[in-house]
Amino acid sequence: MSNDSLVTGRVIGEVLDPFRTTVDMTVLYDGRPIINGMEFRSQAVSGRPAVEIGGDDTSATYTLVMVDPDAPNPSNPTLREYLHWMVTDIPASTDDTYGREVVCYESPAPATGIHRMVLVLFRQLGRGTVFAPSMRHNFNTRSFARCYNLGAPVAAKYFNFQRQAGSGGRKFTGPYTSRRQ
Repeated sequence: MSNDSLVTGRVIGEVLDPFRTTVDMTVLYDGRPIINGMEFRSQAVSGRPAVEIGGDDTSATYTLVMVDPDAPNPSNPTLREYLHWMVTDIPASTDDTYGREVVCYESPAPATGIHRMVLVLFRQLGRGTVFAPSMRHNFNTRSFARCYNLGAPVAAKYFNFQRQAGSGGRKFTGPYTSRRQ
């Protein structure tokens, strides 16, 4: 499966190293599935999403993390990455409610700008092998994965988010985007 939208949205590069998606992950807010790069406002993400995990290996367990790499401001992300949610010990072929929520869901509430919210799924070495960090701010997904020997992600999704009164959309420039005249 291609991760082109994760490259275009700079998730791969700023948050994750290149990887190959090997497990299906569906993220739903109020029954609406997330497609990479879609836009959300405050009310749509006030409650935690439902996350469905695929896979056929019933002995496999997964860790889900949700981070904001643009906190507190996309122009100056001094709190990068802000951890909004973490669930560990999610069995394959189930959903997040079967796992252990070790960092409770905190709905996004940026004061300014358009933020990317990134959900990353890792396969664990076993149950009870991943623990919550001591702080939410300055979380680092790559370092976290190394610390717990999680390896490369098995799936990732992201959406763009701004406060209810915000305006405009996220614009990317660089080697992975085309410029229209």
